[in-house]
Amino acid sequence: MTPQPRPDVPSAEGASVVFIIDDDASLRTSLGNLFESVGLQTEVFQSAKEFLHYDKPEVPSCLVLDIRLPGINGLDFQTELLEAKIHIPIIFMTGHGDIPMTVRAMKAGAVDFLTKPIHDQQMLDAVSKAIERDRERRKSEKAMSNLRALFESLGAREREVMTLVTAGLMNKQVAAKTGLAEITVKIHRGNVMKKMGAKSLADLVRMAETLGLHSGES
Repeated sequence: MTPQPRPDVPSAEGASVVFIIDDDASLRTSLGNLFESVGLQTEVFQSAKEFLHYDKPEVPSCLVLDIRLPGINGLDFQTELLEAKIHIPIIFMTGHGDIPMTVRAMKAGAVDFLTKPIHDQQMLDAVSKAIERDRERRKSEKAMSNLRALFESLGAREREVMTLVTAGLMNKQVAAKTGLAEITVKIHRGNVMKKMGAKSLADLVRMAETLGLHSGES
């Protein structure tokens, strides 16, 4: 694999890292040079154990992982990462893949399963896709965290009113269900809209659905 700059492959926006786990030092070096040629930072490891002990930065990243590793194979390591709730897109490499192996990897969420020898562009495309997937996951998690923080900022009555209103109840119905005066419900509803940053009732309903309020997860 001869590293060459590929201007047609967009480098990751902002900071991003490609982690490489392979016990072949020459392949680690070759891949590292390839990724760095398109502006991607790389960190290399010869074993899964080394990777687990590494203090990984909180930036969009992906893992290029060899199937055959010392101590644990790549597929079992993928399972271990999932169980540890370490969510990182994985691109598998193998010199002798088969259909069951590929199916298992992809069903567990792998981005790609590449058979050696791997073309530069094939690897770069897979890494670009994996980093973009991780970037979107991080955006989604941040948005959810922000939404939960807004909901937690509501008072107990405001949360109750939000849950009932977004379930489709009218102010009068919410008042009857909570024992509040209808004017009080209206005040709480207005406060909820303001604190949640909702521009409309439909917007508030989407927030409630995202938070899972109607499924008893509030």
